[in-house]
Amino acid sequence: MSMNLFQTLLNRRRFLKGSAAAGAAGAAVTGLSGLSAIAPVNEARAQVPRGETVITKNICAQCPARCGIDVYTTNGKVHAIYGDTDNPIANGKLCPKGHLGSYFLYDPDRFKGPMRRTNPNKGRNEDPGFVPISWNEAFDTIAARLNSLRERGESHRFAHFYGRGWGASDAGLYGDFGKLYGTPNSAIGHASMCAEGSKKAKHATDGNNSYNAHDLRNTNYLLIMGASFLEAFRPYNNMMQMWGEMRSKSPRTQVTCVDVRMNPTMAAADRALYIKPATDGAFALAVAHVILTESLWDRDFVGDFKNINQRFRTGSRIMPGSFDEKWVSGLTEWWNEELKDRTPEWAEGVTGIPARHIRQTAIEFGSTRPAVAIFERGPTGHTNGTYNGMAIHALNALVGSMFTEGGLFYQMGTPYGGLPVNADDYMDEYAKEGAWKSQPRIDMARTERWPMTSHMMQEAGPNHLKGDPYKMDTAMFFYTNPIWTAPDPKVWEEALKDVFVIDTSPFPGETAMYADLVLPESTYLERLQDSPTYPFEGWPMSALRVPAVDPIYDTKHFGDMLIEIGKRINGPTGEYYSIIDNVENVLRHRAKGFENNPGDNGVTDFESWKEKGVWYRKPYHWRFIRGDFYEWDGQRYGNLMTAEEVKEKLLKTPSGKFEFKSGYLEQYAKYINRELGIPTERVGLVQWVEPKHTGGNGDLYFVTPKTPIHAEGRGANVPHAIAIHQPIAGGRDTVYLEVHPDTAKQRGIRNGDRVRITSDLGSIEAQCRYVASHRPDTIVLPFEFGHWAQGRWAKGRGPGHSGEITANVSDPVSGLASYYTGKVTLERA
Repeated sequence: MSMNLFQTLLNRRRFLKGSAAAGAAGAAVTGLSGLSAIAPVNEARAQVPRGETVITKNICAQCPARCGIDVYTTNGKVHAIYGDTDNPIANGKLCPKGHLGSYFLYDPDRFKGPMRRTNPNKGRNEDPGFVPISWNEAFDTIAARLNSLRERGESHRFAHFYGRGWGASDAGLYGDFGKLYGTPNSAIGHASMCAEGSKKAKHATDGNNSYNAHDLRNTNYLLIMGASFLEAFRPYNNMMQMWGEMRSKSPRTQVTCVDVRMNPTMAAADRALYIKPATDGAFALAVAHVILTESLWDRDFVGDFKNINQRFRTGSRIMPGSFDEKWVSGLTEWWNEELKDRTPEWAEGVTGIPARHIRQTAIEFGSTRPAVAIFERGPTGHTNGTYNGMAIHALNALVGSMFTEGGLFYQMGTPYGGLPVNADDYMDEYAKEGAWKSQPRIDMARTERWPMTSHMMQEAGPNHLKGDPYKMDTAMFFYTNPIWTAPDPKVWEEALKDVFVIDTSPFPGETAMYADLVLPESTYLERLQDSPTYPFEGWPMSALRVPAVDPIYDTKHFGDMLIEIGKRINGPTGEYYSIIDNVENVLRHRAKGFENNPGDNGVTDFESWKEKGVWYRKPYHWRFIRGDFYEWDGQRYGNLMTAEEVKEKLLKTPSGKFEFKSGYLEQYAKYINRELGIPTERVGLVQWVEPKHTGGNGDLYFVTPKTPIHAEGRGANVPHAIAIHQPIAGGRDTVYLEVHPDTAKQRGIRNGDRVRITSDLGSIEAQCRYVASHRPDTIVLPFEFGHWAQGRWAKGRGPGHSGEITANVSDPVSGLASYYTGKVTLERA
């Protein structure tokens, strides 16, 4: 290593953290820390190992946050990972998971190359009998199956399931593959088992089927409802940074947290309110009631009475036409038909939160500008989830936080260049008019059964088992493991016994144990991949994952797998993918879009994108200012937008306004009436809907939250991750069931006792841990362990898997699986 390079490394801030920084570069290389002092340069130089240290730009893949990382390698070995100081999400920082990437890379239980199953029997206790094969044999085998299905007019029986699509280099390839090959099942995503409820609530009210971006730096009041802001809210790393900024600025951002259990966000908030599970919508409606009766709404966005002396009064209707709505629609009807009687006293009876706390929260939220209400799966993981989310999101409209400074908005897309070829030019007659065109998706999303949903992955396994609408022949899985993650996953164990399964995970998860072919993907430190940001701060951003090392085993990038299979499909599909060629070619063409849209950091092409690791361009293009919407003109928000432009670009509802009575939901009035029992004339209203809890005779709510170290289930085989996870939620070989002491003592359960948790699906066992800071009617089992596969440290570790007692029931509007709506019984084991 040269003296200049060493001096640069020594001077970097990240090496100066702790008591010794690098002390010597050798300490950094070996991962040691805690040295007593920084050695003089001449001493440190003597300890420098031979070999050059290289820093590569990459993107963490342990959660959806997509933080930019600097990966340090010496002599071809990864030894350190830090947040990229030039990445706007990471800002040189990482969460507890981010530094553990090398554990995934060097996991000894990783699949080492493509394999074929030799044991035809499938089950938990069946050895797959995997034998190594070549990549060409694997691709030829898959293509032969797919070509045969196509020749028989059964191409719809091929399904592709994915859990995390990163960008143009993998998820961006799904659509073309499906329409060229001919299957409606080319892209069944896991959104229905993730957070689809929040997206649908916003689709119904402001017309954007998306997550929100936020301007948290300028927010002065934050109402957090079931969002686990300091545990799992996206982008998690940046949320922790924003928390520090919000809580240290003057005036300090005030925080009220509403949740069913004590968690880091509740502990750090100014006010913590414990709510009965699934009743968040009732709380939000009462807050809205107070905002209106106390005249705290934002006149610039909402409008005002024509008679300035008129007011909203509890229990009293207002005359139609008496209120001049500005950028909202349906307020009068919402008040008259739903809101006028939704007082804090009413909400106390539903939620368990004292009326005085609801009223105080409403007054604070309504009188502090800007204020933002955020939510996630806590309120939406129930059968009434979309309506709960609509009620919470309606608060953002009432206080005028839509598209404002310190408010919330939606993510702009990356201006990618086009591919070298147009898929529409390579569609044969079968692709255009084949029998597959008349077939529904295997998950029945977008059909009469689930007409409002985009994905219903949790339904695909049960549907196949029943042969309704048909049986799958071949299924390929990428970044998803439904045999473990789906509710009631044992159904998937039965379902996949007669399906030809192709699994692409690098790790030996449960679904991989059912695979007929294992096509292991490279880990994120080994692959070239783009990653447009999840909604963050609104302005467009796309990071690039550059391989820090060559694949250490015989693995490939999933995008290249899909392209190679495509090349082997008969007809023009094969020609199309031969031109596409590989992922790098895809990304080089996508990067051409930066030539006319240079990034703020100077990125203009593929090579500069690799060097910088990220392209982004500020600012966000639209802003609501004192009653009107403006568009960025290159120097300021100077272009006044027309109502038509607002409807096209921002408030994409039928009315072009924020709708308290949703025109979108009214299009499905008969379906919603059938599923939820809401009268057809009322389905569009933001309203209170009673939840339908599963669990039979259960008397306790069963909640399975994610902890900060969760890593979407992929960290269970990482010993260091387990060590970090344990102080939060468990012991050496278990995750404790967290129970209020009174609840446990009423059942004769002592702290540390083995307990049995039972729903109408069966029972699992765990170890009781007294936690006096939870609701007495709610027991908590953090979601992480219970694997029967995934590797030597994950397998058989901890209590039974919570999914095995979680019923497969979903919100009929969003399709989101109701993970948090089950009720159980508890007894000593």
